[in-house]
Amino acid sequence: MKKIPRINCQECRTQHKCCEFGAWLDLDAAKKILELGIKGADFFHLVKDESYPSGYATSTSVEDGRCVFLTKKGLCAIHKIDYSLKPAHCKEFPYEDGKLSPFAKYLCVAVKSKPKRKKKKSPGRK
Repeated sequence: MKKIPRINCQECRTQHKCCEFGAWLDLDAAKKILELGIKGADFFHLVKDESYPSGYATSTSVEDGRCVFLTKKGLCAIHKIDYSLKPAHCKEFPYEDGKLSPFAKYLCVAVKSKPKRKKKKSPGRK
């Protein structure tokens, strides 16, 4: 079994970088977030998706290259008010389904900065 790399997001100096593309969440959760009255709260791209409890998924909107819920201080407005409503994708990132997310190499500074190991050449190969 492949070992999952441990990444401590609390040590990251650029935690907001992973919030540049928004997040997918259940439609019912989005409705509850809208009820919080967060200024600028917006969602888009509603799709039918049976993997979400309501059967529908939506995404947080992105403006000026960042999720609309990301404050000027680089913090999540949803997290600040009610952590239980923060999208699961955001809570789990850079992991997804118990594995390192395929998007981590693009969005997570900690993953991007890890040096790649060189593969050893087999004897007789050039």
